[in-house]
Amino acid sequence: MYDVMIKIEGITKSFGGLQILKGIDLEIRKGEIVSIVGPSGAGKTTLLQIIGTLDKPDSGKVLYDGVDVIGMNDTDISAFRNNNIGFVFQFHQLLPEFTALENVMIPAFIKGIKSREAEKRAKELLKFMGLSNREIHKPSELSGGEKQRVAVARALMNNPEVILADEPSGSLDSKNKEELHKIFFLLREQFGQTFVIVTHDEGLSGITDRTIFMKDGRIDSL
Repeated sequence: MYDVMIKIEGITKSFGGLQILKGIDLEIRKGEIVSIVGPSGAGKTTLLQIIGTLDKPDSGKVLYDGVDVIGMNDTDISAFRNNNIGFVFQFHQLLPEFTALENVMIPAFIKGIKSREAEKRAKELLKFMGLSNREIHKPSELSGGEKQRVAVARALMNNPEVILADEPSGSLDSKNKEELHKIFFLLREQFGQTFVIVTHDEGLSGITDRTIFMKDGRIDSL
């Protein structure tokens, strides 16, 4: 068992002639809730996408429990991502034609879980989020806070060890922000998940276990 859940070694990334990440080294422990903050253009979202295997670095390693995922082929890396990482985005990224329940079930279908089992798990998660009465509603019928709680339930569908969140409370009002932040800590308490959260929200970064400051493509302080 590794105490370190995620280890980043020497990550660089450029787009065109512009270097976005300039050698990132970082360790995140199991069960830790970490926020990444810094000015726009610091490279926060790019780093989060590389940690989440949505993008590949130009150089460096991303290790989960000691396994370098960057070296995996596309099929293996997709399976790893679906099984081990949950994502929460600022604007929810829910599919508008599907109900809340169906949106939550999507990662299970990708994994090949049977419909009945997936539905049972999705209903349990929506109940945990206080959304049992919203299962058959489509995203257009949900409030911003409800959409984001559906998105969190979807991120939890395959019981991932890691949740990556990019400005998760950026589109929410104060009340819903506070509720979402409480949910993250409750999830850690209940399921032991590790959270890496990119945020401009000082209220959120102020309560995380650790705040990582980025500036000009580098880690300014841990």
